[in-house]
Amino acid sequence: MSKESKRREALLYHAKPKPGKLEVNPSKPYASQRDLSLAYSPGVAEPCLEIEKEAGNVYKYTNKANLVAVISNGTAVLGLGDIGPEASKPVMEGKGLLFKIFAGIDVFDIEVDTKDVDAFVATVKNIAPTFGGINLEDIKAPEAFEIERRLVEELNIPVMHDDQHGTAIISGAALLNAVELAEKELSKVKMVISGAGAAAISCARLYRALGVSPDNMMMTDSKGIIRADRDNLTTQKAEFATKIDVHTLDEALVDADVVIGLSKADIMTPALLRSMAADPIVFAMANPDPEIDYNLAVATRNDAIMATGRSDFPNQVNNVLGFPFIFRGALDVRATKINEAMKMAAVHALAALAKETVPEQVNIAYGATKLAFGKDYIIPKPFDPRLITTVPMAVAKAAMESGVAATPIKDWNKYQEELHARTGADKKLVRLIMSQAKSNLQRVVFAEGDELDVLKAAQLVYEEGIAIPILLGNAEYIREMMATLEFEGDVTIIDPKKETVKEMRDAYAHTYWQLRQRKGITLYDAQRRMRERNYYAAMMVREGDADAMISGYSRSYPNVLKPILQVIDTQEGVNRVATTNLMITNRGPLFISDTSININPNAKELAKIAQMTSHTAALFGIQPKVAMLSYSNFGSSKNEDAQKVSKAVKLIHRFLPDIAVDGPIQADFALNKTMLTNKFPFSKIAGAAVNTLVLPDLNAANIAYKLIKELDNALSIGPIMMGLKHPVHILQLGASVDEIVNMTAVAAVDAQNKKK
Repeated sequence: MSKESKRREALLYHAKPKPGKLEVNPSKPYASQRDLSLAYSPGVAEPCLEIEKEAGNVYKYTNKANLVAVISNGTAVLGLGDIGPEASKPVMEGKGLLFKIFAGIDVFDIEVDTKDVDAFVATVKNIAPTFGGINLEDIKAPEAFEIERRLVEELNIPVMHDDQHGTAIISGAALLNAVELAEKELSKVKMVISGAGAAAISCARLYRALGVSPDNMMMTDSKGIIRADRDNLTTQKAEFATKIDVHTLDEALVDADVVIGLSKADIMTPALLRSMAADPIVFAMANPDPEIDYNLAVATRNDAIMATGRSDFPNQVNNVLGFPFIFRGALDVRATKINEAMKMAAVHALAALAKETVPEQVNIAYGATKLAFGKDYIIPKPFDPRLITTVPMAVAKAAMESGVAATPIKDWNKYQEELHARTGADKKLVRLIMSQAKSNLQRVVFAEGDELDVLKAAQLVYEEGIAIPILLGNAEYIREMMATLEFEGDVTIIDPKKETVKEMRDAYAHTYWQLRQRKGITLYDAQRRMRERNYYAAMMVREGDADAMISGYSRSYPNVLKPILQVIDTQEGVNRVATTNLMITNRGPLFISDTSININPNAKELAKIAQMTSHTAALFGIQPKVAMLSYSNFGSSKNEDAQKVSKAVKLIHRFLPDIAVDGPIQADFALNKTMLTNKFPFSKIAGAAVNTLVLPDLNAANIAYKLIKELDNALSIGPIMMGLKHPVHILQLGASVDEIVNMTAVAAVDAQNKKK
């Protein structure tokens, strides 16, 4: 894309379909006159009086507890410099967008038209009662230091200048891990900091707090090394003035272990990089172009550990890893300030997170096969979903321990769930399934163990302790892929075609022959089929050599289902198996049945599907509220299809009266309990939040769940097999790694329950 095309794209993004990036949306009902009278006059008087009695009630009755001001005067914007308050507004709006999408924090951006420190401080202090926190942004040094210092001292809400502390915190976490990988000691590394602005000063202070010796630290500005014998140094620069007899960046970099770039592009040459010590740590963070090009640096020194401020290279030092989550933790304990203990807690939380197994969705987002702690991964990625819990919880704990938390957290598990919920659709049920699977590990056989995504899923299952994977396929090939993925562990690998398993294969074949000999299967047929992985895996589960089975990634559903049904018996009282998909939607979990097997079930079969789906929902701790869907409501149509659903409902009401089910009912009435209660108050599910939908045929069910998946961006777990005596679950063709992991957890929980 040309420079002009990029320019036009950026301008269109900010201008269309409506100018700007933020808007205000009501958080309370406003449709009726009653709503408006509560929102404003006269109802609003009551919370006003409560706040007048006790100022702290403002957090109870207003949005102050979740509202941050992003404030700037536009004197040091990005790489643009002093462009003024109006021109800085797009940046401040962007910062507000990041606060919202990463941590669920609401933002008003405020641009202040003054360069005078006293006037700026007075302005912020005067508007501070509106906000729960203040994020200072793009204010030039040295004024930024004084502004932040005074506001921190004079206000009783969190205040942070992100340009200073954000870069320091993120790069500090990266530094801890880089030094560890380079097998060096932080107290002994020789460090050169190129740049002496607000960010550089703050970084130097934090590195010193982490353990870098001031005697081993040199800082440069446009005039060279900041030395103690230089005149007219600012207070901040004087803090890092050196007495070492070094005058230029070239001299300083000789045998240096670490260089921190917070200056300008291309000031570091390959020759300078070669002059550094072994295993040099190079953080070239100038934006948009670093002090030395990433590709040039790694070509010059293959032992270098490199980080930049750019997203197109490994190890991006991105402030979004810090500020949303630091403020989240500070707001949630009503911290009176963001102190050094809280910043340091964020540093260590980020450093530790980089050493944990990376979720597959992060690998996908960044086009990586397998991100793992090492030279190219020393800090987490911005879209790592674990950030929302890891960093805020660490910050909140530090606030409490350091005595600045006005409302300490008492229930950390509940707080963790609240943090998860702030990032969009509630994934609570998924986490509960995972926790249940981990509580009693089951052996899950993966019939397609030599598929890359299946193997990656098995790795996550193994490393996170969700289940004990058993891999079927070519053992040599699987081990090669495991080495590539750095999948280490004592995992059973079985190739059903190999002579090493002939004894077991023959035993399975004999059992299968006994099952199917009156259906035209010879012993030879049975022996041949046991060389096929789906038959072999199913027999493993049937015979107790595995607890559950996962298949279907690479083959169509019917082709996988056939051997399963030939090997695994149905549960007592079940004539036909069925499937349900668990959809994690913005309105909560929703089961949809039958999505994969029964093309046009009759009334009796529909009733059985509803019963099995209700049982499945209950297994996951959900009290089922079942709607039997149709195009008609409660007998309004005499058409055969609608009557089929009516007959199914009658059967359930007669023989299974404990199930909360009704229909036939249209989808909108089923999902809108107000409409349902007003129009059909007699219904057994009137006033209930319906969470289970049984559709009249496969056509409707399959279309419905896929529409919800795409339109609502809902997480789909399934198809979950119902009605089999042993736990076997078939994936949708080409399922993602996360979907395979989720289905494995479901299979494990299914195995636990079937054993009961």
